[in-house]
Amino acid sequence: MVGYRVLDLSTVVSGPLCGQILGDLGADVLKVEAPDGDSARRMGLPMTDGISPLFAQCNRNKRSIAIDLKTNTGQEVARKLAEGVDVVLTNFRPDVAERLGLGYDDLIARNSKLVYVAISGFGREGPYRDLPAYDTVIQGLSGFMPLQGGDGEPQLVRSIVADKVTALTAVYAVMGGLLARERGGPSGQRVDVPMLDAYAAFLLPDTLVGSLTFPDASPPDFPNIHRTWRTADGYVVMMIVEDSQFTGICRALERDDLIEDPRCANLMQRLIHAAELFDIIEQELTKWTTADFLRRAQAHGAPVANANSIDDFLVDPQVAHNGTIIETDIDASLGRTRYLGPAVRYEATPASFRRLPPRLGEQTEEILAEAGYDAEQIQALRADGAVC
Repeated sequence: MVGYRVLDLSTVVSGPLCGQILGDLGADVLKVEAPDGDSARRMGLPMTDGISPLFAQCNRNKRSIAIDLKTNTGQEVARKLAEGVDVVLTNFRPDVAERLGLGYDDLIARNSKLVYVAISGFGREGPYRDLPAYDTVIQGLSGFMPLQGGDGEPQLVRSIVADKVTALTAVYAVMGGLLARERGGPSGQRVDVPMLDAYAAFLLPDTLVGSLTFPDASPPDFPNIHRTWRTADGYVVMMIVEDSQFTGICRALERDDLIEDPRCANLMQRLIHAAELFDIIEQELTKWTTADFLRRAQAHGAPVANANSIDDFLVDPQVAHNGTIIETDIDASLGRTRYLGPAVRYEATPASFRRLPPRLGEQTEEILAEAGYDAEQIQALRADGAVC
């Protein structure tokens, strides 16, 4: 995305993480913050020099400009910046952008090629339109919490997963809008990304099974196969689909007799008889340490893994090989810092880590200068309180 410019008017996670990914791919991302900064700067400890861990993980490869959008002058500065970008990224509550003069109609009138991506909780219309939406609210509405809780009470995924999934959805929303523009479609357009829809589209394809997909059918009720398994000294996870993989597990457990058991003849039979089979596997696994079982199962080609803690993940050899974690100490005030690196691997145009997360308003003057403001005008904007 080298050569594209993004005006990131969003806060916290869903929009900023989208903007960071676009920045990783080469876009010039201008992060607009209020004079007191994105609230994510204050979320989580330790906070170092105005940067929290959460802010650091969602805002690299950006330049920060601090604008007071509550002022008419500040709003005009933002509109001026929007004239020179390809993408505007927002996650305002409904109608807020319009009240600020930063809605789609306001900005497309000044930049006809603009791809305007609006993240919201529930979309522009509907009974929940004006309700506040946070990750937990979206998780609660998704229908998944009872499944996550299993036989106990409904449980949240202990991560802001709906926010992050929405960010990824917004990334392809941006790319789709830009591709349509480049291929001769509409020169610019608005793209809405409701969190509820993004989370449901991500989470539920494998959950809407049986009669949930085919309401007139009555398939058997299979047990949950997304679970952990206890070993003699820990836990493992596995997903056994192919017959050859089941054979590998049997041999790793020294239960070759199960290979010829009619209840285990194929995947459907194993699912039908899962309750009995699970009891057998549970008993057999407790005879083996995690390390021994993993070594034996992987040697037989079975898809198994240790149930890693975060500390385990950080020292995992594949994580080290992939460079999944980037560690740097080039910012003296932050000290040694770990970042999750770009996940994609483009061969010809690799994603890159070019800029550390910015301090509040760190690039205000250079961004204004690029937009055509001279030194005297910038000084006047500062004196007026429109920018910081």
